[in-house]
Amino acid sequence: MITLAWPWVLLALPLPVLTRWLPPARDDVGAALRFPIHVGLGTEAVGHPPRPSGWRRQRLLIGLLAWGLLVLAAARPQWVGAPVPLPLAGRDLMLAIDVSGSMAQEDYELDGRPVSRLAVVRTVASAFVERRAGDRLGLILFGTRAYLQTPLTFDGATVAAMLRDSVVGLAGRETAIGDAIGLAVKRLREQPEGQRVLILLTDGDNTAGALDPLEAAELAAQAGVRVYTIGIGGGELGVRSLFGMRLLRQASDFDPATLERIAGITGGRAFTADSRQQLEAVYNELDRLEPSEREERTYRPQRALFVWPAALALILSILLIVLDAGMLDRRPGRAFTDRTP
Repeated sequence: MITLAWPWVLLALPLPVLTRWLPPARDDVGAALRFPIHVGLGTEAVGHPPRPSGWRRQRLLIGLLAWGLLVLAAARPQWVGAPVPLPLAGRDLMLAIDVSGSMAQEDYELDGRPVSRLAVVRTVASAFVERRAGDRLGLILFGTRAYLQTPLTFDGATVAAMLRDSVVGLAGRETAIGDAIGLAVKRLREQPEGQRVLILLTDGDNTAGALDPLEAAELAAQAGVRVYTIGIGGGELGVRSLFGMRLLRQASDFDPATLERIAGITGGRAFTADSRQQLEAVYNELDRLEPSEREERTYRPQRALFVWPAALALILSILLIVLDAGMLDRRPGRAFTDRTP
C-alpha cells in the first residue's frame, strides 16, 4: 500500500489561498522590489496588457496543481510492501562431527537394520539442524584433520544437506579432537559476543592433530564458547556370520573422561549415546539447554515515491513558463518595456 511518512506536511496545501488575505505592502517603507504574490495575477503590473480571463484561470489551476504536487512530494509518499520475516540469531552454533575410520562400524540400528555410526549421526543431527530456526549454524568435519564444511549461516537446509553428504574417511582415518575444537573457536570468536556454542560428537579419543583437546578447551573457555560433547560407540556390534547375526561387544577407544573434562572447562555438558534413541534424546536435551529464539519479527520493504509528484510539479512549472512565453509572443507590439524611474 501507499503511505505518507510525513502526512502533517499536507497542512501547507492551503497556503497559496491564505496569501490573498495578507496585508498589502506599505508605500512609505522605501525602495522595494514588488513581486506579485498571487499566482493568478497577470503581467499588467510590469507593463504587459491584460490577459484573457480564461488564460488567468488556466494559469491559476496549473500553479495550484504544481503546488499541490510539491507538497505531496514533501510529505514523502512511499510504497510499503508485504511483511517479510526476519531471521533471528538465537545462537551461533557450530557442529563438529567425527568422520574418522571408526565411524564406519555398524553397531547401531536404523529402521530395524544395522547401520554405521555415521549413518545414525547424519539422520539424527540433520533433524536437529532443521529444528534450529533462527540460529546461525556451521559444520566442521574432522578426522586426521579438521575441515570447515559450512561457515556460520542462517541457511540450515544447506548445513543439513552437507551433513547428510558426509562420508567416513573424508578428513582422514584418525581423530583430531583438539584441532576440531580449535577450528570451531576460531570461527565462533569472530562473531559478536553472545551465545556461542559448539556441539562435538566423536567415538574415539584424540589420536591426531597439533592441539591437545584440553588445551583447546581452555581456548574455548577464554573465547566464551560453550562446548557440549557427545560420545558414541562402545555398544553392541552386529556381526554377520554363516550362522546369521550374532552380537559382540565392540572394543572401543572411546574416552569419556576427556570429553567430560572438555565440557566442564567450557561450561557445557557431556553426553553418551549407545543407540539411536539415546542420541535423539541427547539432541532433544540440547534443544532444551540451548533454546532457539523463535520470536516473530518482520520488516516491510519500502520504496520512496516522492520523485514522481516532484517530477510532475517540475513539468507543470516548465509548461507554465512555456505557455506564458507563447502568450507574449502572440501579442506583437506590446512587448515588455523597461521603465526606469
